[in-house]
Amino acid sequence: MIQLTSGPAISHPSYFLQSSFFPGDEALFYTSYASGSAQIYECPYPTGNPARQLTHGEIGTHPFSPALHPNGEDLCYVRAGAVLKLNRKTGIETEITRRDGASIGECSISADGLWLTAAAKIDGQNGILCGRWDGSGWHFIPYPRTIIHPQFHPLEPEWIEFSGDPAPRMHRIRRDGSGLECLHQHDNNEFVVHETFLGQTGDIVFTVWPFSLRRLNWQTKEITTICDYNCWHIAPNRAGTKVLCDTNHPDEGIQIVDVATGNRTHVCDSGATNGGSQWRTSRYALKEDFEAARSAAKSGGTLSWMEAGTDTVYGPQWTHPHPSWSRDESKVAFASDRTGTTQVYVAEIPR
Repeated sequence: MIQLTSGPAISHPSYFLQSSFFPGDEALFYTSYASGSAQIYECPYPTGNPARQLTHGEIGTHPFSPALHPNGEDLCYVRAGAVLKLNRKTGIETEITRRDGASIGECSISADGLWLTAAAKIDGQNGILCGRWDGSGWHFIPYPRTIIHPQFHPLEPEWIEFSGDPAPRMHRIRRDGSGLECLHQHDNNEFVVHETFLGQTGDIVFTVWPFSLRRLNWQTKEITTICDYNCWHIAPNRAGTKVLCDTNHPDEGIQIVDVATGNRTHVCDSGATNGGSQWRTSRYALKEDFEAARSAAKSGGTLSWMEAGTDTVYGPQWTHPHPSWSRDESKVAFASDRTGTTQVYVAEIPR
């Protein structure tokens, strides 16, 4: 295990739904507060030095929004109501779309590189922003509840899967706003989290916290259990044969689950503190849970970690490992506050 960043500032890789490595695995991008606000940096692997700051400005980026375009050179991210892209080589930043006053979540790019989507709240209305990478055709698809983690289908980019918060979670919709469908009906006591596509299979894999890792067939909506284990944040490999995950309550480190057998391989112990009171339960947070957390923290709080990383019901998010694969899938990047301040780590996968 290698620690790539150090110092008094919080630094963490991108969200677990994205690989933080550039092509060739010789460098990776991460978010750091070293300049005072959340900015994107790049560092070489395995040395970690010298680090290079890619974004600048008094207003920080959404710390979990960076995503790398399939061209391997352009990063997209969110800052103050705008979705932006930055060319890694030239340093030129371009605005893709803007919604002044909007709250916009992390970005997802279609596999063909033509489309972008992000959860948003505009003028009090929740929904999905969607449009072309070149800045054209952007539109807002409203939805009556909070939306998080919209993602393009890896084989059919006209489809977007998204999470309704809290329950029921899993839905799909075409990027033109048609075809809205709930994929699995459940209530507050079935704690479905961290759903994503199972690589190129096109199926969905998700956690029923803290009991099991399950698979949903995209065509039939049939659900099967991969293993009964407390998989937490999950990241499938490209082939959909392995699922990388961290664990909590109990913390058994970072694991890789074989989809066919349910067998596990231990990668390493993260040493992260894994903050958030709700992870000790097996249901979504209710109003009283947030009120209790706010009272304990004396911080005011919010109802969504997307709006504030200091939430103590589901976070702070930077205390979670959020492991993700390298490009060649031989190593994993993750965050840990094992030293007292969250830093970026990389671990080789045991052969």
